[in-house]
Amino acid sequence: MLRFLSIIALFFLSALPTRAEEIVAGLSQNRVSITATFVGSEILIFGAVKRESPPPADSQLGVVVVVEGPSAPITVRKKDKRFGIWVNTDAMELAAAPSFYAIATSNTLDNTISKLDDFQHLISVERSIQISDNPFNIDDPREFTDALIRIREKSGLYKRLENSVKLAQDTLFETRIALPANLTEGDYRTRILLTRGGQVTSEYETIINVQKVGLERWIFNLAHEQPLIYGLLSLVIAIAAGWGASAAFRMILRN
Repeated sequence: MLRFLSIIALFFLSALPTRAEEIVAGLSQNRVSITATFVGSEILIFGAVKRESPPPADSQLGVVVVVEGPSAPITVRKKDKRFGIWVNTDAMELAAAPSFYAIATSNTLDNTISKLDDFQHLISVERSIQISDNPFNIDDPREFTDALIRIREKSGLYKRLENSVKLAQDTLFETRIALPANLTEGDYRTRILLTRGGQVTSEYETIINVQKVGLERWIFNLAHEQPLIYGLLSLVIAIAAGWGASAAFRMILRN
């Protein structure tokens, strides 16, 4: 009986699908500390493709790396020029938009992943932005999401880094993602996807923790947990700075 059950178990195990290619990856750092002198950071993302058989020769290997910061609701406003003055004429609230978003690919995005897999895995930045359920009085919601993407691309918060993932011998890969100084604190979801013929065959995910430390952390906690004390302290510092500047100016005039 035991031998019969063992044969059945082996049969079912052999029938389970095996993944032809898997990702073995790492990051140069999983933690970024924001200090008073923080000017940005660069993350090296590297890895290899683990295989149990030779790679298929009829399709090209592709690698997509996505780093996504914490998401939050945001209101996007449209401005028009009326009587020579720029005024807000319309607005749309987005349910969620990532504070930072970077896509690095081994080829162009369109040649690395298909439209269907992009939609299923939410790869491109347009897929990561969630529009509110009822965008009232908005004829073209895409106009507002495109505007948000343009603004954050100019500030370095959204990046599309095509052909930036280096592939060696169809096995080793690496890329570098620059994180700007104006980062939002939180967990940054990092995904690596392998594709064959534009279809995702394997996915790896990890987290980069971005956190304020030292004086930045103390000021942040004080401002959010004790706003009254924070306001009084700011006032005292401003008065002291003004008095110090005035005293120094009087000494200079005397000399």
